[in-house]
Amino acid sequence: MQRSSRPRSAAELSDSLHRQLSMYALAASAAGVGMLALAQPAEAKIVYTPADENIGPITYLDLNHDGINDFKFTTHHTAHSTHCLSGSAALAVYGSRLANKISGESVFASALATGAYIGPAGKFRGEKMALVAGGCSTGNGGASWYGRSGFWAGPAGGGIEDRYLGLKFSVKGKIHFGWARLNVVTSNLTIQATLTGYAYETIPNKAIIAGKEHGADDSTAQPASLGHLAAGASAIPAWRSGR
Repeated sequence: MQRSSRPRSAAELSDSLHRQLSMYALAASAAGVGMLALAQPAEAKIVYTPADENIGPITYLDLNHDGINDFKFTTHHTAHSTHCLSGSAALAVYGSRLANKISGESVFASALATGAYIGPAGKFRGEKMALVAGGCSTGNGGASWYGRSGFWAGPAGGGIEDRYLGLKFSVKGKIHFGWARLNVVTSNLTIQATLTGYAYETIPNKAIIAGKEHGADDSTAQPASLGHLAAGASAIPAWRSGR
């Protein structure tokens, strides 16, 4: 049998089959992008830890949970008579190493409000700072504060709530910034302090905002599953929205 030497014409695909193949290719391409995004390590910008812990007489703070104490809080009270002769009280915070410092002025730690800047341009005066310190007067009325000093002192018999310590600390030789939120109440020769939460910025030398618990860049990539691929392009909108 003699074969024809004419070239065969390519078979034309039906419009329906062509559309299905195009949709499948689109779904496969989108899934590939999703898998590539998943391969990029997700990095949390801010790590926040809620707390409800009474401070004193010695309380340690490990900001980044690496098993190394970054700061130490101490409370101190003395009263040598019923009339508070030579009585005193103080609440202080210490850095565990020279690189770990507290935001403040002179020897007193700042009581920062929500939204305050904590970063390289901040005032980190030392690795040991007092939050509040004072003595007790003598008199027939009994104990009463005098010489109360510090930004965390608050009114006599009162306190300060939801204020922040600005913290600078070293992790593997690199500087990070963080905050600790405290409530502090002073009454006579008693100082009561409660740690209600703390956070730090995972990127070295990047500032953090007091009270901010999540970074603006935080996100979680959701990959396309084999089920999405099998469903074709009709599944893409649901995958993108994460539903």
